[in-house]
Amino acid sequence: MPKTTTSASVLLLVDLFTLLYTNTNKMELTLISEQEVQQFRAATKGTAQKVHFNNAGSSLPPDVVVDTVINYLNAEAACGGYETEAKYKQQLDDTYTLVARLINAETNEIALVENASTAWILAFNGVDFKPGDVVLSTEMEYVTNLIGLLNAKKTLGIEIKVIPNDEQGNFSLSALEEAISPKTKLIAVTHIPSTAGGMIPIVAIGQIAHKYGILYLVDACQSAGQIPVDVKEIGCDMLVVTGRKYLRAPRGTGFLFVRKAVQDQLKLTFIDGSTAAVVTEDDFKVRDDARRFELYEKNRALLLGLGKAVEYALNIGVDRIWLRIQYLAGLLRNQLENIEGITVHDTGDQKCGIVTFSVKGIDSATVKNLLAEKQINVSVGKAVSTLIYMNKHHLTSIVRASVHYYNTVEEIGVLCEALKSIMN
Repeated sequence: MPKTTTSASVLLLVDLFTLLYTNTNKMELTLISEQEVQQFRAATKGTAQKVHFNNAGSSLPPDVVVDTVINYLNAEAACGGYETEAKYKQQLDDTYTLVARLINAETNEIALVENASTAWILAFNGVDFKPGDVVLSTEMEYVTNLIGLLNAKKTLGIEIKVIPNDEQGNFSLSALEEAISPKTKLIAVTHIPSTAGGMIPIVAIGQIAHKYGILYLVDACQSAGQIPVDVKEIGCDMLVVTGRKYLRAPRGTGFLFVRKAVQDQLKLTFIDGSTAAVVTEDDFKVRDDARRFELYEKNRALLLGLGKAVEYALNIGVDRIWLRIQYLAGLLRNQLENIEGITVHDTGDQKCGIVTFSVKGIDSATVKNLLAEKQINVSVGKAVSTLIYMNKHHLTSIVRASVHYYNTVEEIGVLCEALKSIMN
């Protein structure tokens, strides 16, 4: 018999989430209302054309973000690049302040870069590894980070130890602590993986890293803009983020956080004229903030767009965004699990806005393409993206539907009905 989702069960789920959210310790926190959702959608032209469930790939940007970028480019065309930069100096500087506010950091701990991979490479390659040093990581590591680890193993002689999740999909903190030795140089984790809906307990890991005095690097590329990120609470030394995902910023934007106390410990991968505070014919002195990790030439229009996107998220409240995303993702999982022939693959006690599943008898790329014909955007998670996790679970690919606060319950219904029609 095919599984069905009754309206009563959906209403029960809605009531359960509402009860959960309104009985948190943050009693003053208000849920994003349906009226607000419609306002956000009206201010995002893409929502009128597509059902967009590819927010973990690249969210639809608010119109104000697009306008910010275009207006800056028009100013450059009319006035000149350097002249426009001087005119917008304060707004460009404000981007650092907004990013710092987003993650509860200091402005001098922020470097603006092109994406999370660039930020991760700058942070990881900045560590002064010696042969025999050990890096502890997880089965959820993103492909770029995994390649970086493997490259350091090949070229520098480090050792990589992967701490696997348990049978329920939860990260083992006890196994992490047991793996620590005097040779442990770095703990590097991805908070939210590319092809799974679970999450790594980055705050608890940070407490262990602090306890043993180990450098701690967090990839939060799927986290920022989806879930509140507080680097002081996490206790990380380095954190990397991309703009295009849940922050709804332009592609080609991202940032690197490096805690002030460890900035001098990291080697510089790139050096140009903006790296130094003082230059003589015989020497130079590196500037005393995280901008030492940047290069001078970057796309100012996109950086302004990043700042506007961060401001947009802050004005809504990332804690409110997170509650909405949890509600929508829970509703989507519930409905998918009640469709015969669909398997939801997300595991672990805490799940995020990424919902991964497969359709019996239809490969993931075909599902994606058939949904695209119906104006529904999802993505395909390939094995290589989260190789250790995918291999462990014998998955070659999955369909990834990632929700955001501007998605609606009705859109979830549209997706599920489309999947049923594809299977018939």
